[in-house]
Amino acid sequence: MSNTRIERDSMGELHVPEQALYGAQTQRAVENFPISHQRMPAQFIRALILAKAAAAKANVELKQLSESQGKAIVDAAQGLLEGDYMQHFPVDIFQTGSGTSSNMNANEVIATLASRLLGEPINPNDHVNCGQSSNDIIPTTIHVSAALGLHEQLLPALVHLVQVIERKAVEVHPFIKTGRTHLMDAMPVRMSQVLEGWAQQLKANIGHLQDLLPSLQSLAQGGTAVGTGINAHPQFAAGFSRQLSSLTQVQFTPGKNLFALIGSQDTAVAVSGQLKAIAVTLMKIANDLRWMNSGPLAGLGEIELEGLQPGSSIMPGKVNPVIPEATAMVAAQVIGNDTTITVAGQSGNFELNVMLPIIAQNLLSSIELLANSSRLLADKAIASFKVNEPKLKEALSRNPILVTALNPIIGYQKAAEIAKTAYKQGRPVIDVALEHTDLSRSQLEILLDPEKLTAGGV
Repeated sequence: MSNTRIERDSMGELHVPEQALYGAQTQRAVENFPISHQRMPAQFIRALILAKAAAAKANVELKQLSESQGKAIVDAAQGLLEGDYMQHFPVDIFQTGSGTSSNMNANEVIATLASRLLGEPINPNDHVNCGQSSNDIIPTTIHVSAALGLHEQLLPALVHLVQVIERKAVEVHPFIKTGRTHLMDAMPVRMSQVLEGWAQQLKANIGHLQDLLPSLQSLAQGGTAVGTGINAHPQFAAGFSRQLSSLTQVQFTPGKNLFALIGSQDTAVAVSGQLKAIAVTLMKIANDLRWMNSGPLAGLGEIELEGLQPGSSIMPGKVNPVIPEATAMVAAQVIGNDTTITVAGQSGNFELNVMLPIIAQNLLSSIELLANSSRLLADKAIASFKVNEPKLKEALSRNPILVTALNPIIGYQKAAEIAKTAYKQGRPVIDVALEHTDLSRSQLEILLDPEKLTAGGV
């Protein structure tokens, strides 16, 4: 075959593209798994490369590698991270369930580069993979990549979204709108109260996510094949975590029980569950925005979202709530990702979970999708929407549910009769109440004042 070279592994010889940095085991995976043509996520590969650098540093300290070998591995890893490293990682997501193919892909690429730097052979298994097994490095990489994704992407994006909502709440505080339950008219609320509710939902989600970080930053590394630590130095787990913490500026620690971290993916399932909860919150916010923006004539028309693009290929002038719609689709995808992770998490058979690659892919996808959509929702929908005050006042003035405030004075039954009459006749509730009670207009104006009702009454 032209433009190839012969590489060998424990199963024999095969052809590998001449310029490829990887070797035989990666090529076998490329040939064995032409399934989705989707590679492992870049965030995962980045974390795997960082893990290899941390392992080399720890092994030098523990005298399992020479200083020159360790330095060559670390320099090779750093060189990969500074370039277009994904071109060297062609293995499909749908591969061996332990992720061994991706582990060996990294070992082979780093070994090739390190050998060139050192001028002598660096072996993918004996040197780059020293003290490791796919069975602990891949679960470790799932935790590391997800932790970095939360610290660097999702948590800052959620905090930004909360800050934008809280600033907008101050801006829209003077506006009072008809509240709705069951999508039907209810007692009035301030626009600020609506937004403060969203902000609190997100703050709770942030807190729950932060509560999971210590477990996510607890690593399987050091357990090697089944959790016993065979072929790893007794101090390797501690040294690895210390070196990785230094490389990433995130505090990682050795797991308290490596059997649990290799045999299960309970932490990933828990994190995914919280990501699903965030998706549910974003779906609620997106749908509230879509309803309030609906119209502008035949819908609620309470707010006007920023017009970002034409909304129809046939209806001129139509503008749609595209950012909330995109956010809602993200939420649906994240909920689906969580279902996949839940099923995959059940595949912890005896000493190893065997659906690790798909857990990694879906977990990191959810983190990235939620982070990106949160920022867009903040900057292109919430920060810029305008309030349609005339529409708010028109709906409030005709809202018979305001009669609820008269319950303590005239009783539920009488108030219900007034509400029904107001609905039937299409009249303001204050006019109907004036005719059917002994209360004066001035008394009714005080009792039915929407501003006072948003504070719980008078």
